Amino acid sequence: MRQRRVKNLDEKLEALSSFIIEDPAACRGKWHEVFGNDNPIYLELGCGKGKFISTHAAKYPDRNFIGAEGQPTVILRALEKAQELGERNLFFICGFVRDVREYFEPGEIAGVYLNFSDPWPKSKHGRRRLTYHERLTSYTEVMREGGFIEIKTDNEGLFEFTLEEIEAASLKTIEMTRDLHAEGVTMQSPDARDITTEYEDKFVGTGKNINYVKVQG
Repeated sequence: MRQRRVKNLDEKLEALSSFIIEDPAACRGKWHEVFGNDNPIYLELGCGKGKFISTHAAKYPDRNFIGAEGQPTVILRALEKAQELGERNLFFICGFVRDVREYFEPGEIAGVYLNFSDPWPKSKHGRRRLTYHERLTSYTEVMREGGFIEIKTDNEGLFEFTLEEIEAASLKTIEMTRDLHAEGVTMQSPDARDITTEYEDKFVGTGKNINYVKVQG
């Protein structure tokens, strides 16, 4: 989706730079120093406008959160939300994360969130999808024991692909539903339903089903 231009974007990002990790590769193995504590760290790849990750940060002050987003005009909105909340357990990476192992050491991450990722619909682009099996494996390689990956998508094709890739990566499915917000659906973690993204709110409002799966390595 084409993003609307934002006037004085660079200046606005600079004003919110206290929430931005300028050189995430330099933080590899040092993220607990960045946060100033030993609390578990959770990563959202493609955090969009930040509603999901900001809500988590506000609800769980005893956890640390990192949101990554490659669209500057979009991450600006996430940064603005973080400033409004005033949470200091939340930082952002302004860029696309090609390989999490460049930024994190084994055991540094407690969980990865993939919400409404780009489906890359052409079959030849399968390797670009964030749920491609080699990417899924890379996430588990930086996780501590018991870490998880949570995935939400409205795209049926991407979800079917993801389930196949989960099997290819030999990951254990903890829970899965093809209609997360359907009446009567009970989840082990209420956050799966209660903490939503901007896209999710829009889709649920139109009656679109949301696919969800949570896995462990």
